[in-house]
Amino acid sequence: MVRVLINVPKQVFRSIPFEVKVLISHPMESGQRRDQVGQAIPRDIINHFVCTLDGETVLDADFFPAISANPFLAFSVVAEKSGILALTFVDDQGVTQTETVAVNVA
Repeated sequence: MVRVLINVPKQVFRSIPFEVKVLISHPMESGQRRDQVGQAIPRDIINHFVCTLDGETVLDADFFPAISANPFLAFSVVAEKSGILALTFVDDQGVTQTETVAVNVA
């Protein structure tokens, strides 16, 4: 399990975009380096990221080897009502992790 930091405002306004910031602490091995014995270190990057608000997809992204270690994402979301923002990502090892945060609409 990797560490994920999510930053959303404590309260947002209906129909007004608000910013979501996400920092994912993941080793992100590119697959191009070699270990001490000369063997290739297998690639292990986050390759898919999905953000949903109450089950409705607001961001769906595929990542490729050029992505940095510990990726930082910032994007805007519009909420019509309070709900749960779920952030799910999958890495090359097949590990899927979901983090959630409440969104409170004024």
